[in-house]
Amino acid sequence: MTDTPLPPAHRIGPGSVSVRRTGTRTYEGSNARGVTVQIGPADAAGHFTPGELFKLALAGCAGMSTDRVISRRLGEDYETVIWAHGTSEPDDRYDAVDEEMLLALGALEPADREKLLRLIRRSIDASCTIARTVHDSVDLATTVNDEPV
Repeated sequence: MTDTPLPPAHRIGPGSVSVRRTGTRTYEGSNARGVTVQIGPADAAGHFTPGELFKLALAGCAGMSTDRVISRRLGEDYETVIWAHGTSEPDDRYDAVDEEMLLALGALEPADREKLLRLIRRSIDASCTIARTVHDSVDLATTVNDEPV
């Protein structure tokens, strides 16, 4: 590969990411901390598609946004899995993504459970930058153990 110029120094900073072409329709994404991810079509082994990265960003952001409120109620070592489901439409856009958070809530009293579900929704609404960014263009439904929040 040939040397590629860096953008002006004032453009590189916190939040800057880049992709470098590694082959036909494949790229390596990296951040300023040196973390990398492989990006490409669904049939490229070991690669995430851009749509998968979008959904991972939503799921990861939901988890990070709710971590404190959940850990205060379930303990620091609580376990969760957050899925983001959805496929792009024929017009090559995501019209809807369903986030599914799985949590062990059986030890909570019903009133405490309901309160936590409300706090989860508020935490995502207030703190999840990705969800707040796409809220007006993507129908984003979130459930906890199949219950809408």
